[in-house]
Amino acid sequence: MESNIPFLDIVTPHLELEEEFIAIFGQALRTGRFIGGPMVEGFEKDFAEYCNTKYCIGVSSGTDALRFALIAVGVKSGDMVITVPNTFIATTEAISQAGALPEFVDIDERTCNMDPQKLQDYLETQCRIDDKTGKPISKSTGKPVTAIIPVHLYGRTADMDSILEIAEEYNLITIEDACQAHGAEYFSRRDNQWKKAGSMGAASAFSFYAGKNLGAFGEGGAVTTDHGNIEHTIKMLREHGQQKKYIHEIEGYNGRLDAIQAGILSVKLKFLSKWNEQRRERAKKYNEFLSDIDEIKVPFEPEWTKSVYHLYVIRSEKRDDLQSYLTENQIGTGLHYPLPLHLQKAYSNLGYEKGSFPVSEKIALEILSLPMYPDITEEQQQRVVEKIKEWQRGK
Repeated sequence: MESNIPFLDIVTPHLELEEEFIAIFGQALRTGRFIGGPMVEGFEKDFAEYCNTKYCIGVSSGTDALRFALIAVGVKSGDMVITVPNTFIATTEAISQAGALPEFVDIDERTCNMDPQKLQDYLETQCRIDDKTGKPISKSTGKPVTAIIPVHLYGRTADMDSILEIAEEYNLITIEDACQAHGAEYFSRRDNQWKKAGSMGAASAFSFYAGKNLGAFGEGGAVTTDHGNIEHTIKMLREHGQQKKYIHEIEGYNGRLDAIQAGILSVKLKFLSKWNEQRRERAKKYNEFLSDIDEIKVPFEPEWTKSVYHLYVIRSEKRDDLQSYLTENQIGTGLHYPLPLHLQKAYSNLGYEKGSFPVSEKIALEILSLPMYPDITEEQQQRVVEKIKEWQRGK
């Protein structure tokens, strides 16, 4: 009987680093520093350096990272924040929980990320410019549009030059959702250089959920920024709004990164570039193996991005049938994401209908995530592809 090929393997790399992880536990036990302290500060310094930013602020989750970033850049209750419907709900939860309203623009069908042209069209046709502030005002709600959250989905950066140019034109703040893009790079035509995800917006959010390219042993997140005022505000927000113990400047949250999780992340950060390169190599192999299957579309990687393939997502018009066949043959798969956010019951109050964002709706019916992790073998990939070919022959 053929062995199972899991969708994700987070055990193998952890076993290889077991002694280093045990040392982290021992350090926490001996010092009693479980919240904050040297391990958190050390990770923040190292991750800021990795992302080529001045600051990193560790927080309790990627959702908190986005929410705190929105609050820290000045998004207020009643504001509107533009993002995409093809993302995990945490993106829009952060917007709502910061007191703002999510507004969607559709995606580019090839990259599955925010389409800059649709962003431009929305601002030109669905908004008017306020005479006093110069900011866009939504014609449908009468509320100000203040920020944009492009999502670097699947480990592939959005077209940040185009988005940032539009943001500057309309006086909008840009926050990167880099929760799936640790180490991804973008070639800025404006600056003629490669830039890391997390270094281009006013602030950027990362998730360290266990299955991410850089994952904790539980929950964790971080905000990166070059702005000292944003760092200062987020440090207060994550700790009940206090600048020093029991002196509260603002009302905040309990959103700190645990010291043990920070220590784990510091150990794994040393291997992140290697793991990301392994993912890129495995993606190239998938592309090669799948190239002669007409009914399968492999991921598109523009020349201006270096994806870190948090997910390897193919497309098929008969996705559900293909997924069932792979499941029957002990091959794990995932759907990221099967129902766009504008059609979720949680956002029915926003008034969107089917057909509002046709590209997102189309790909939601076609996308399928194949097994992808640094230690997946070429033999395992060959078996995945052979089962896809079997399915195609037997249709």
